[in-house]
Amino acid sequence: MKKIEAIIRPFKLDDVREALSEIGVRGMTLTEVKGYGRQKGHTELYRGSEYKIDFLPKIKIEIIAADSMVDNIVSTVVKASKTGQVGDGKIFVSPVDDVIRVRTEESGEDAI
Repeated sequence: MKKIEAIIRPFKLDDVREALSEIGVRGMTLTEVKGYGRQKGHTELYRGSEYKIDFLPKIKIEIIAADSMVDNIVSTVVKASKTGQVGDGKIFVSPVDDVIRVRTEESGEDAI
């Protein structure tokens, strides 16, 4: 099993969620986060004053999936969230030792 963490632009969330549903992803966790990468934020003009925004709003999606689905999930997220501009986000894939469903005490892939 793997944990897939995708940091994407907020306006791409619906596209990503729909695309993941179409390939059979049944659950995910979503968090509103702020951060920056290579673009290091940007400056905006408000009422004639320029100010710097260091941390940009992003969405973090977390999915636990069987090893066999990881490549499909990653490629789906990339296709659905890509704009071609700086700041499109990142995807991290990490191993997961175990998953336990609290209600039924199932573990492993049965708990996903």
